[in-house]
Amino acid sequence: MPLVAHTDHPSYRVLQDRGQEILPMDRALSQDIRELHVGLLNMMPDAALSSTDQQFMRLIGSCNKIVQFYVHPFTIPGLARSSAAQTYIDDFYDEFDLLREVGLDALIITGANVTNSNLNMETFWEPLQEVIGWATNNVTSILCSCLATHALVSHLYKVKRYPLPQKIWGVYSHRVKNRLHPLLQDINTRFDVPHSRWNEVRRADLTGAGLIILVESDDAGVHLAVSPDQFRIVYFQGHPEYDRITLLKEYKREVLRFINCEIKVPPPYPENFFSGEAVRIADTYLDQALQAKKDGGTIPEFPESAFEPYLDNTWGDTAKSIFNNWLGLVYKLTHIDRHIQFMPGVDPKDPLRLLSQSD
Repeated sequence: MPLVAHTDHPSYRVLQDRGQEILPMDRALSQDIRELHVGLLNMMPDAALSSTDQQFMRLIGSCNKIVQFYVHPFTIPGLARSSAAQTYIDDFYDEFDLLREVGLDALIITGANVTNSNLNMETFWEPLQEVIGWATNNVTSILCSCLATHALVSHLYKVKRYPLPQKIWGVYSHRVKNRLHPLLQDINTRFDVPHSRWNEVRRADLTGAGLIILVESDDAGVHLAVSPDQFRIVYFQGHPEYDRITLLKEYKREVLRFINCEIKVPPPYPENFFSGEAVRIADTYLDQALQAKKDGGTIPEFPESAFEPYLDNTWGDTAKSIFNNWLGLVYKLTHIDRHIQFMPGVDPKDPLRLLSQSD
């Protein structure tokens, strides 16, 4: 069933214009169908705030379980915001205190830009711990993306994150490591995932803390892991939510930073993403922009539309399948009363009954 447009959030209109089914609130109220309420803690910087909302809403709305999805975006203090971004938040986001009062079935926590090597020095660290503490005892499952994964494994298991010698940036091949896990039902055994990060958490540290590795890459490391109970926290290091052009927009940002002398060297191309023709377009643009700057002329506009025919999305179907499995399991386990975490008979320490089956 589709997303329910229960607020005026602009993502519903954008997704509907792109062909996704969106259920008006009056129609939703006329149906006798189970609801799932998913919180979306969006900590991304201003430039990515609305696109991140759209990306996760699209994945949720692509699921085919018989349920109405209500998505509740919110954020936390300690994240620098422009006045325009704050207005967007004020207009379209929920308050965490309200969500805590009414309850959620599941929670997604996005990545964030950070300025400190120690995450506990970030100004958003304490508000994030408050959300985690509440969700751990009140939400059926938490799904973390990239920086959120690093933050939770640091907070819950004291797992360190390590700086990388160079940024992992691009699209990388991954393999399933546990084909029997319900999150990976009917998933390709090998598939692509985008990554974009300067740091990593390591396999040995995760397994040493009792986490179970489900998907990883020889080049990009662990992508998908779950908490020792196998489900209550799902960890992504990559970005399966990315749109086809998200990495292109990141490349554009970095190229413009180089042209404006904010960084000293031009950025590399996102690995395994730019085709030969895309590389030619990138090189031509950079040469033209640098020449215009040298001559005192106008810097040409970055040619996003010229790139698009040569960029492929090789991860979207698998991302939808994993989200479909995740929300299907939430639907199976969560109580119909949002104030109660699990259905009767569900063991919070082994909600999928995988641990007892292995004994």
